[in-house]
Amino acid sequence: MRFEHLIEINDPLNPLAEILSREQVWSGLMHRVDEPTLFLPGLDRCVILSRTAGQIERELHFGTARIRDTVTLEHHEWVRFESAANAEHAGGKLIIRLEEPEAMGLYLRFTYETTLPEGMAPGDVMQVSGFVKAAYRESDVDTVRIIRMIATTGRPQ
Repeated sequence: MRFEHLIEINDPLNPLAEILSREQVWSGLMHRVDEPTLFLPGLDRCVILSRTAGQIERELHFGTARIRDTVTLEHHEWVRFESAANAEHAGGKLIIRLEEPEAMGLYLRFTYETTLPEGMAPGDVMQVSGFVKAAYRESDVDTVRIIRMIATTGRPQ
């Protein structure tokens, strides 16, 4: 299953929303890499296994489930999270891109690639993929909310 959507960061028509810079949004995304428990409900802890200039290897602990992932990034441009499939997790990929088509027009584009269980009836596939897409969208809106908190207060609440 592939799913992609945009979230607008700066809305010039909303005077109540603080305008964030590309640097502030990038800093928030780096919080998601380094402190994912703030962004992923159910994640107990994250162990950084290795780090180079453009890649981080992590082990995510969800209770007894362990998921290894690789985070690669292009500074101020995109972050890619890739998890390997295992008995507890189907594996998948998420790419978050910063897009700035015009001055002050800042967006995050979320692109997911994941598998669904095999052998499902077509109607069930549609229903499950709808639930998965809604969950992804809700998680991404929450990510932007946390990034805003970090940008305005210096820490998530």
